[in-house]
Amino acid sequence: MLKQLRRDHANMARILHVLQLKQKTLAQGERPNFQLVREVVDYILDYMAGFTLPLEQICTARLQEVVPESEEVAERLSGDYRKLKARLTRLSRDIDMILMDVAVPMGQFAEDLSQYLDSHRTYLRDERELLFPLIADHFTDEDLERLAHALPENAATELERLQAAYPELYAELREEPDGVPA
Repeated sequence: MLKQLRRDHANMARILHVLQLKQKTLAQGERPNFQLVREVVDYILDYMAGFTLPLEQICTARLQEVVPESEEVAERLSGDYRKLKARLTRLSRDIDMILMDVAVPMGQFAEDLSQYLDSHRTYLRDERELLFPLIADHFTDEDLERLAHALPENAATELERLQAAYPELYAELREEPDGVPA
């Protein structure tokens, strides 16, 4: 189960890398493929709603039962998650405006995107360093089973969904050296 969480972190890191490349293009004064940026943001928002939030709720509730002193870590990660989602939602609205040809200050958008990327990477690091060890040390097999049911059913199904729902993102990830498998 922890292997799956680590694999999901690695996949998210690759997706964030695609977004980082688009942010760099934008920071250099060039116009990135905003449709691809839209797909990445939509994918992450879907992933957060369908994966991160349910997992966080299960982990937080169980950790408070078995390791009451973990409440501070759980609250911190939960607060960071809410801030991260709010940043991403704001970026999503800005992308909508850009795609509708509404004037959006590109310098500010590039900075907001950069701050979001930094925040998301920090959140992933904090999960790895703070949450994963708590899970490894304190969760029973039954706890891990419940977590496993909160994870995406399997990588192949997720890959098929990615291909169908986000074709430009999938194509971009395939072009990356550490991209998704064919």
